[in-house]
Amino acid sequence: MRFVHLILCFVHLLFTRITLRAKSLTKGPGEAPVFVTREDSMQLLERSDQGTIHVVVADNTRMHSQLLSDAMKRDRRIHVVASVSTTRELLDSTAKLPLGVAVISSNLDGEPSGGFEVMRELRTLRPAVRGVMLLDSSKAEAVVKAFRAGAKGVFSKNEPLKSLCKCIRCVYEDQIWANSKEITFVLDALATTPAIRAVNADGINLLSRRELEVVHCLAEGLTNHEIGQRLGLSKHTIKNYLLRIFDKVGVSNRMELLFLTLSQPATTREHAGQHESAAPDWYTRPAEQGLPAAQFRLVQNYKDGIGLARDTISAYMWCLLSERSNVGVIDQITIAKKELAESMTTEQILEAERKAAAWPKEPKRPSLFAVPGGRDGQAEVMKKVSSV
Repeated sequence: MRFVHLILCFVHLLFTRITLRAKSLTKGPGEAPVFVTREDSMQLLERSDQGTIHVVVADNTRMHSQLLSDAMKRDRRIHVVASVSTTRELLDSTAKLPLGVAVISSNLDGEPSGGFEVMRELRTLRPAVRGVMLLDSSKAEAVVKAFRAGAKGVFSKNEPLKSLCKCIRCVYEDQIWANSKEITFVLDALATTPAIRAVNADGINLLSRRELEVVHCLAEGLTNHEIGQRLGLSKHTIKNYLLRIFDKVGVSNRMELLFLTLSQPATTREHAGQHESAAPDWYTRPAEQGLPAAQFRLVQNYKDGIGLARDTISAYMWCLLSERSNVGVIDQITIAKKELAESMTTEQILEAERKAAAWPKEPKRPSLFAVPGGRDGQAEVMKKVSSV
């Protein structure tokens, strides 16, 4: 009898454990489960998931990208919309496909820091997309650099692949994916970083003539060496000029300075003492290279006659070209097109449309946003943009 009693007690305890686990998985919102094991938490996570997460994967080789993609497909909620191995392919995918999360390797296009640059670019073009940076190592410098580039999470390539899907889910829900050590790296970097100043658009007017010449050359996409050759200065001197310019206008890198510069009116060119005939190159060259900010600026310049002769046909043409890449200011482009159309004849609109249709789909030379020439072209652009 004693043996039977022990058996009944064991069955009762087992039944109670199963019941409690069932309750833990069916609790309503805001209610804590009775107890939750690791397996239970994964089941709860699956039950709470709503909708599909569209993901693009970009690693340094197509094979690695495909392996990551195959691993993610095991998760029923994750749908890999593109598996790419170059920045060009990544940007093309993000421009055309629905996207929730971008998983990007820090080593891209053969450049150890290529992924960080494209993460910044993606944040500008598609701010709603959450980024996960795949790191070759979890060293402090790489972790901090990833978060500064706009990543929502960092994932070491030494971690098991099964954790990557959980990372993607976490980031998609607007949470940060990092372990305590990695968070400490970021906090330490924040504590030792000088106070950050807001970008000062008026700072452009504080620049000396020589500093504005350097900025002008930067807008043309020249490297420090090329700027030095044009101005008759050493590469080291140009670097010092750029550092002083960064400090005056309140930016931290060439990319931010470029965007700030292209948003300024033509008066800065006059302050630089440039001849009026050279003024169109201030925006035209970067626009022809595919830089969205410069393209939209030309719309305004031709429309209002700022630094250029007023030309509604050219303004309308640049409106049409801007629509291809300026997703973030599409409303402003639409308004500008409507205003221009009201003052144009049908023949003028048709002429502008013909010019836009004849414009090459690829920019004339590598730019930050559209890079012909594949990996080699992108690598060259990244060097120009990221180097001080």
